[in-house]
Amino acid sequence: MTAYKSGDPTTLNRLYGRAQGRPLRAGQQDLVDNLLPQIAVPAEGEVTAARLFGYDRPLHFEIGFGGGEHMAARADMLPDHGFIGAEPFVNGVAQALVHVSGDPHLADKGRARPPLGNVRIHHGDALEVLRRIPDGALSFAYLLHPDPWPKARHAKRRMMNDGPVDLIAAKLKPGGEFRFGTDHPVYLQHALMVMRRHRHQFEWLAQDAQDFLVRPGGWPETRYEAKARAQGHEVWYFRYRRR
Repeated sequence: MTAYKSGDPTTLNRLYGRAQGRPLRAGQQDLVDNLLPQIAVPAEGEVTAARLFGYDRPLHFEIGFGGGEHMAARADMLPDHGFIGAEPFVNGVAQALVHVSGDPHLADKGRARPPLGNVRIHHGDALEVLRRIPDGALSFAYLLHPDPWPKARHAKRRMMNDGPVDLIAAKLKPGGEFRFGTDHPVYLQHALMVMRRHRHQFEWLAQDAQDFLVRPGGWPETRYEAKARAQGHEVWYFRYRRR
């Protein structure tokens, strides 16, 4: 198998990588058992802002939200918008639920935040939910620090491939924004190659190098980005507008 054979996450029809790491703490398990069912994306049917939040509003979708830091910060920043996050790793889902529940454990440090009512979570394959969102319904889509799958034979597993990018383009409204971030140079080169093939769908919002070397305003840091910087890695930020 090589990077040049056909296939990408829209056609492989399976998830790769870990589903669970270390055992959840009691509080995290309680959130998975009790809060997650309350805010989970419905298992079937069309996924719309009105169905999830009671009325139409700008809709955001994050593919693989990791620990949920970015999603929660954006949702707190934009309370009138609706946020959908999908993540197959249960430990990441549990951490996101801590953020969504309002971080009550930080109250003694003066950093507690009220619960976020504008977030819905899917524990599983992001593409399964993305396919059920009506075309042109999303205002923002995010793909931040995805698994790079650095070996050439695993390139088809990368979310930044033609099939997923076509799907993201279909779901974004004209003028909607696709944000992509990575600290992995192999993935960076691959992503730029893919996005060049989608210039008919996306306009790259960059005038000079600073536009992709410096994190834009309104783009909260993720734990993976912080870890990458702590390890001395360069981080790249890309914003694309749907034509």
